[in-house]
Amino acid sequence: MSNLPRRILKETQRLMQEPVQGIKAMPDSDNARYFHVQVAGPKDSPFEGGTFKLELFLPEEYPMAAPKVRFMTKIYHPNIDKLGRICLDILKDKWSPALQIRTVLLSIQALLSAPNPDDPLANDVAEQWKKNEMLAIETAKKWTQLYAKM
Repeated sequence: MSNLPRRILKETQRLMQEPVQGIKAMPDSDNARYFHVQVAGPKDSPFEGGTFKLELFLPEEYPMAAPKVRFMTKIYHPNIDKLGRICLDILKDKWSPALQIRTVLLSIQALLSAPNPDDPLANDVAEQWKKNEMLAIETAKKWTQLYAKM
């Protein structure tokens, strides 16, 4: 742990001491740049009742480069593809070193509450969301029951 930049150590400590509601992030015992993350599906969203596993990795360039985050749990969401990659501006062109791991996790949690089919990563899911939102939400709920129940 000692060869880690102070920034990562401080952020990790803060995540442990002041956890974000509905989010657990634990550094891997072998690699402190790698986090095992669990995000609870937000209340009143199609993902409510599910627990989604994610992995978060801090590249060498962090905080100048955004963390790499992906969903390990299958999810039916227009902004998350089959490989678990996430379409979120702060993970791409809107990243800033002022942001932190917790900001990223909160943004992902918010994305679960408010899917954005107008900026899709999974085009088929986004099409469904636009054509028949009720059916898309039903599918998202079904997938949550199937894949995100602990």
